[in-house]
Amino acid sequence: MTTQPDIEHTLQSMAARLRELLAARGIGDPCMVGIHTGGVWVARRLHELLGLGEPLGTLDISFYRDDFSRIGVHPQVKPSNLPFDVEGRHIVLVDDVLYTGRTIRAALNEIFDYGRPASVTLAVLVERGGRELPIQADVAGLQMELEADQQVKLGGPDNLALTIQSHAE
Repeated sequence: MTTQPDIEHTLQSMAARLRELLAARGIGDPCMVGIHTGGVWVARRLHELLGLGEPLGTLDISFYRDDFSRIGVHPQVKPSNLPFDVEGRHIVLVDDVLYTGRTIRAALNEIFDYGRPASVTLAVLVERGGRELPIQADVAGLQMELEADQQVKLGGPDNLALTIQSHAE
């Protein structure tokens, strides 16, 4: 039996580490972008904790996925919204779970379609094993080692909670 992690404490810790990392890199006014859906939930809270000036951006990377032809159109495709100019800006990209790296690759492709950012910092709530692409988080709230038939899901948006599901369920 595993205990449920304290998501709010994890987010506060992530915000503190992000603040330190951005300061060390000399980044004073970053733009934050969350990946639908769980990444947006995490980004909303981090955006609030960091008190960022620019509005929060959101990405739906459904059409940028490399497995699009296999999985088809997700029934709840949401529009992307980047309410700032990406060109030359420092972007903090946020997702809920970093697993294979393919979602992040798709998000980077979409961001670059909007312009060329000065830098992209990746923050994820959960980092788990199983990377298929050489992508890693700059800030990760939790590290999880799961079996191949397990996945971690973030529920929300009001009371964020993690659940681990088996594909057999």
